[in-house]
Amino acid sequence: MAVSSSASASASTSTSRGCCANSTNSTSYHTQKPHLSKPISIRNPKWKYNWNCSSILSCTIPSANSKARPMPKPPQYNSSSFRVQASSQAGAGAGAGAGAGAAGSAPFSEKLSDFGDKCWRFLRPHTIRGTALGSLALVARALLENQQLIRWHLVFKAFCGVIALICGNGYIVGINQIYDIGIDKVNKPYLPIAAGDLSVQLAWLLVLFFAGAGLSIVAWNFGSFITSLYCLGLFLGTIYSVPPFRLKRYPVAAFLIIATVRGFLLNFGVYYATRAALGLPFQWSSPVAFITCFVTLFALVIAITKDLPDVEGDRKFQISTLATKLGVRNIALLGSGLLLANYLVAIFVAFYLPQEFRQSIMVPAHALLASGLIFQAWILEQANYTKEAILQFYRFIWNLFYAEYLVFPLI
Repeated sequence: MAVSSSASASASTSTSRGCCANSTNSTSYHTQKPHLSKPISIRNPKWKYNWNCSSILSCTIPSANSKARPMPKPPQYNSSSFRVQASSQAGAGAGAGAGAGAAGSAPFSEKLSDFGDKCWRFLRPHTIRGTALGSLALVARALLENQQLIRWHLVFKAFCGVIALICGNGYIVGINQIYDIGIDKVNKPYLPIAAGDLSVQLAWLLVLFFAGAGLSIVAWNFGSFITSLYCLGLFLGTIYSVPPFRLKRYPVAAFLIIATVRGFLLNFGVYYATRAALGLPFQWSSPVAFITCFVTLFALVIAITKDLPDVEGDRKFQISTLATKLGVRNIALLGSGLLLANYLVAIFVAFYLPQEFRQSIMVPAHALLASGLIFQAWILEQANYTKEAILQFYRFIWNLFYAEYLVFPLI
């Protein structure tokens, strides 16, 4: 192969044309053929040279100035191996496409699980736990007071009652989310409607289903009086959220509704229904009267403190709450003070009526819960009332609410 004197010029212009050069002494031969998009590097330990090509006709070979060595034979390609490789690559591409298609169409079980997660978030789990624990604790207390009347068929009736209460709870918190989408996008963007995970149309179907199912269960199993109490709870939950009433805009009305539904109606209604199922007339007992008063005041504290994490959105949408008017710190201290007074009264009642309550359980339990409240309020103060600290404080108040119902059957 001859090398002309113009080879150096060709080598100097090869870079601008996209060819590869190993060194300044190498000579490149070019054609005007289109180059491959990426260079091809052919290496073999048996060869004395490496071939670097950007096209079939444009390769780097040793220069004439290098030591005389025999030119390497061009590599011999096996056409069958190319066919096998191309076939395997095509198969891999087809498999990847099929996998993407399978991912796009998720299996039914996955869709069902995703829908269940949306519904669970829509139900606001912390409120569900409070409703379920409260109803179970009151049923347990009524049964402990009348153990000789316990019948196993009543277990199914009690279970139906819990399901009805959860449905009523779902209706109330669900319809509140439907009318609070704008506020929730600021305050609670994780809720399914605000996050765009659940459509408003489907949310309406869910709340109507909850209301209808709960009302049907109560009317079928618990008589007209309990059915009327259940309807009253649904009505109060409706006017709390739905225009033109939307009583949540008025702090005092909002507090009274929450305290009535979660405090009085839940405790009185469940205890009344349980005694009726046992064939007994309604009669207040000291522990039930205590828990009804205690939880009603506790629900009032929840109604006050629930607005603490929502101050930003409430101000933006001109929702008047005590937190927006008086400030987060003042409302946190007010709620803590009311709860602390609640615990002190519980301890006093245990000493005042020793024949009605078990002092050995009621006194230390409420003293321990009060101590936890004081410590959590101190943590909130030290954190300077940041949003994360406020959320932690509000969750702790709900935990105290659950704890009261866990202690109640034992007092």
